Amino acid sequence: MKKIFTSESVSKGHPDKIADQIADAILDAVLEQDKNARAAIEVTTSTGNVNIFGELSTSAYVDIRKIATDTIKEIGYVDPELGFTYNSVNINNMIVEQSPDIAQAVDHAEDDFDEIGAGDQGMVFGFATNETDAYIPLSLKLSHDLMRKIAEVRESGELNYLRPDAKAEVSVEYNDQGQVSRIEAIVLSTQHDEEVDLETLRNDIRQHVIDTVIPSSLIDEDTKFYINPSGRFVLGGPQADSGLTGRKIIVDTYGGAAHHGGGAFSGKDATKVDRSAAYYARFVAKNLVAAGLADKLEIQVSYAIGVAQPVSINVNTFGTEKVSLEEINSIIENNFDFRPAAIIEKLDLRRPIYKQTAALGHFGRTDVELPWEELIELKRI
Repeated sequence: MKKIFTSESVSKGHPDKIADQIADAILDAVLEQDKNARAAIEVTTSTGNVNIFGELSTSAYVDIRKIATDTIKEIGYVDPELGFTYNSVNINNMIVEQSPDIAQAVDHAEDDFDEIGAGDQGMVFGFATNETDAYIPLSLKLSHDLMRKIAEVRESGELNYLRPDAKAEVSVEYNDQGQVSRIEAIVLSTQHDEEVDLETLRNDIRQHVIDTVIPSSLIDEDTKFYINPSGRFVLGGPQADSGLTGRKIIVDTYGGAAHHGGGAFSGKDATKVDRSAAYYARFVAKNLVAAGLADKLEIQVSYAIGVAQPVSINVNTFGTEKVSLEEINSIIENNFDFRPAAIIEKLDLRRPIYKQTAALGHFGRTDVELPWEELIELKRI
């Protein structure tokens, strides 16, 4: 019986991703001046408006408005016809200082790994699969690649009628052995200028985007292509739909192939285990799979607020383990330290590296260097 699995990605110009990029741009600017800053920044986007709120405790001074407008300009919202542009948007800054009740859980012992507690309770998941060189599902990798390519042809002027908002979805078919066999369907919707006709757009997207990204060996006569299936997509971005930080958590992580703890990433500093421990869990899962211990692996880690050691760690190899689960758990215990301070030190997370993650996924990236994607040599006792 065939199995089809689908993942999606969205462009930098998607309303939710605009919000994520603004939040992480602010975080990066703060960390450049104050590596110990605490941040939990939220952003909404809508027609003509960006609202920035949440918590920030720092000695740094940054120009919030300029960061937001520069980010919007960089994404490509420069044309007044888009209804949302960097030089006309209204920026509302409503950031407040972090609650002292939360801060005290991590403030009182900055240099003691055993004493620095998690910034909140919660659970995170890390995942890896060897079906791609990036150790993420093929459906997600190809969806991200499509969004990366469509940004390239828009920004270079190759397809100069494209506008910043876009989405892609790739459906991959697996055989009875769980191996990729073909592409079942590709969905790609992109915002465009009013003047371009639909037939031209569909031909151009197929030729200049899809055919340059999707391996021809996975395409057959039964593969379905849905390019702007609703037809006209002139009105897009925040003019057509509101945006919010953290609303694309599945796009950000594993495309639906793994569980998710529910916590978003963008706008949060590394004391928030929603972000740092999720990155570390990916680091662990990727290294275990890359070492050949399993074809696919998911790890769950849970925390209590103010407590350094995890409450629980659970590993699932989906029956693909190459050694015993006891040995895998032993390798984890002897190679990885899940205390928040140890995670921050190992991955060097108190630095401005976050804006680059705020679109096109946090995992499986080969276009940027991310510490949680690094492969290490595991000690096997």
